Amino acid sequence: MRAWCTKKAIFFIAVMIILLLLYNAAKTVKDSHQIISNHERVSSRKSVVELQTVVNSEVRGNVTSKDNIKYILQWTLPHNVPFVYMGKGREGFISRGCPFTNCFVTSDRNYLGDYTKFDVIAFAGPEVVRYNKNQLPQNRSPHQKYAFASIESSDNYPTCSNLLNGFFNWTWTYKLDSEIRWGYMVIRDKNKNIVGPNKEMHWLKLEDMEPVSEDLKQNLRTKTKAAAWFVSNCYSRSRRSTVAKKLDEELQNKYNLSVDVFGSCGQYSCSRDNDENCDNLIKKDYYFYLSFENSFSEDYVTEKLVRALNFNAVPIVYGGANYTRFMPDGIYLDARKMSIEELAAKMNELINDPEKYAEYFKWKNHYTYHGQHESVHTLPYCLFCTQLNNEEMVKNTTIYKDFKNWWTPPGRC
Repeated sequence: MRAWCTKKAIFFIAVMIILLLLYNAAKTVKDSHQIISNHERVSSRKSVVELQTVVNSEVRGNVTSKDNIKYILQWTLPHNVPFVYMGKGREGFISRGCPFTNCFVTSDRNYLGDYTKFDVIAFAGPEVVRYNKNQLPQNRSPHQKYAFASIESSDNYPTCSNLLNGFFNWTWTYKLDSEIRWGYMVIRDKNKNIVGPNKEMHWLKLEDMEPVSEDLKQNLRTKTKAAAWFVSNCYSRSRRSTVAKKLDEELQNKYNLSVDVFGSCGQYSCSRDNDENCDNLIKKDYYFYLSFENSFSEDYVTEKLVRALNFNAVPIVYGGANYTRFMPDGIYLDARKMSIEELAAKMNELINDPEKYAEYFKWKNHYTYHGQHESVHTLPYCLFCTQLNNEEMVKNTTIYKDFKNWWTPPGRC
């Protein structure tokens, strides 16, 4: 009996040991599956995160984190130039393909809860120059930049009080010493490097330039008419229409030549719907093009000059700029430095001397003129965001202590 009980106990212990072994084996298999499953989920999640990172990096451009967003508040009305084309949020920078797209634009002063939290507060020039003290921000953070923005001539929108002196840190204008340049042209050398316009230019002297090619000379010989002017604004502070009219009279009376005025201010038409035809008209028929500005402001030189230069007409300039910042001497005529009689005589002289006239185009062997929109690196809106990502410029403290005299032409007020 005792032997039987002993055998039964041994059998029971053996069964228990086997069951225990089977349990541990099953648990090991289950744990292994759990580890594999978890690893797959982690790997899968990692792939999703990596993919999302790639997608986000493409959208964000140079943004590396949410905290890297640069917030821009439009203090003045968002539908005024230049803000109207700036876009909302980051859309304007992303859609243009700007080098930096981490700038966020809004006109909502409460967007961040407090307008002193914005990185930049921007003011449209034509509006802010008419503000009184109560219309300006009453509080200001040390880290903020106040930026004055205008593509309009200061002669048309001067500031005649001292209210804005010591107010702005940056300017975003056509003036060549603005932190952010909003010009109408980019000048490149023959190696495609940007060389201007700038306050200090180092042009090749005319005598050191390569001669005009025979092909270009041949193209210039198709011209039969003296001067063209495309204009839609008939009234201006510069009174350019009066100058053009007097020049036309002088040319007709003495040389049987004329100034052909296109647009609402003249007797000729060329639809803006087809700029190419208008440009080819200048290139083929006209010796000169009137690059007359509507006002006299330092550095205010518009696309009127680029049009003449790019379509083989000698520009006759009339404005407040120092034109040697924009062109080499000897390739243009300046109506403000010559009398009407002298200007008409010079035009007639060049028309009757093809070789001398061709000399005015030697610059084409060395320089090219482009609009700022030719590249995302020169687009004015892109430049604004690029400036905000320039840590050195952001950290540097600059103040326009005498903004009135910096902006407003002498004697304007």
